[in-house]
Amino acid sequence: MQLGMVGLGRMGANMVRRLLKGGHRLVVFDMSPKAVSEMVQQKAEGSSSIQEFVSKLEKPRAVWLMVPAGAVDQTIADLLKFLEPDDILIDGGNSYYVDDIRRARELGPKKIHYVDVGTSGGVWGLERGYCMMIGGENEVVKHLDPIFATLSPGTGTLARTPGREKLGGTAEHGYLHCGANGAGHFVKMVHNGIEYGIMAAYAEGMGVLRGANAGKDKDLIDAETTPLRHPEYYQFDFNLGDVAEVWRRGSVIASWLLDLTAAALAKDEQLSQFAGRVSDSGEGRWTIKAAIDEAVPVPVLSAALYQRFTSRGESDYQDRLLSAMRFAFGGHLEKAAAK
Repeated sequence: MQLGMVGLGRMGANMVRRLLKGGHRLVVFDMSPKAVSEMVQQKAEGSSSIQEFVSKLEKPRAVWLMVPAGAVDQTIADLLKFLEPDDILIDGGNSYYVDDIRRARELGPKKIHYVDVGTSGGVWGLERGYCMMIGGENEVVKHLDPIFATLSPGTGTLARTPGREKLGGTAEHGYLHCGANGAGHFVKMVHNGIEYGIMAAYAEGMGVLRGANAGKDKDLIDAETTPLRHPEYYQFDFNLGDVAEVWRRGSVIASWLLDLTAAALAKDEQLSQFAGRVSDSGEGRWTIKAAIDEAVPVPVLSAALYQRFTSRGESDYQDRLLSAMRFAFGGHLEKAAAK
C-alpha cells in the first residue's frame, strides 16, 4: 500500500523504515531536506514541497502526519490546497482529542476523511512495533488496516490472554479501532496519564530505598528539623541497580518501564547526566481535565503531574512564600540546601 508521511523526526522516520521493510511504498516530506534525503536512501520517494508531495500520491491519497501537536492545523491547511474528496488525513502524534473532533467536522464538508491514531512505542518502535489506538470512520480505518498491521508489534512472543481466542479483533496484535473521531487520542491521552503515575511510583520507591541509610547521617540536630528518632532502623546501603534488576525477574511490578529503569541505573546509578527537569507534553493535563469533567477521582495521576511541575522549579515562588510566612510567625531561618 502507498502512504505519504509528513514529519520525519525520531518516530516518523522509524515508522517509514518499518513500513518500507514491510513492503509498502512511502512518499515522504519534511521541512528538513536532510531528513528527506535520509529516507530516500532507504528507498522512500522524496519530495521538496507539499505540492510535490501530494502530486506523487495515488488517489485516494492517504497522508500520515507525524508532527508536533501545535503544528497539525497549519500542516493540514497547507495540505488542503492540494487534496481532493475521499483523501485521508491521519494524525499519529499526540493531539488533544477535542481538536480531532473539530478537525473531522471541518473536513467533513470537503469530503476529506480524518483518522486520529494515538501511537505508543517511542524510539523503540522500529524494532518492537507501535501500539496504536485509532479513531475514525469504520470503512476508512479498514482501508488503512495494512498500514496498521505492519506498524503494530503483532502477537509476538507475549502469552495469549486467557479467553482472548473467543473475542477476536486486532487488539492482541497491538492496534485497536477505539471508536469515532477523537476516540483514538482519548485512549492514548489516558494511556499517557497512567504512564506519568507509573513512572512517578518507580521514582518515589527508588527514592525511599536510596534514603534508607539516613541513620548514618551525622548532621547536627537543630531546631528547624525533626530528628530521626530511630537511626538504627535506617542503616541500609542498597544497590538500586540490583534492586531494579531483581524486580524485573518474576516480580508483580515488572514492566518495560522497569526494564528501562534498570538499564539506566546499570549505566550510572547517580544518573549524573540528568538534571531532573521532567517535561509534560499535555496528555497528563488533559487526562485530569477529563477526569474532573467525568467526576472520576484520579489522585495518583494528579500528583504525578504536579510533581513534574515541581521538578521544573514551578513551585519555587510558593516555596519562598512558605519560608517567608514561617519566618514571619516564628523567626525560623532557612537551612542551607543539602549538597
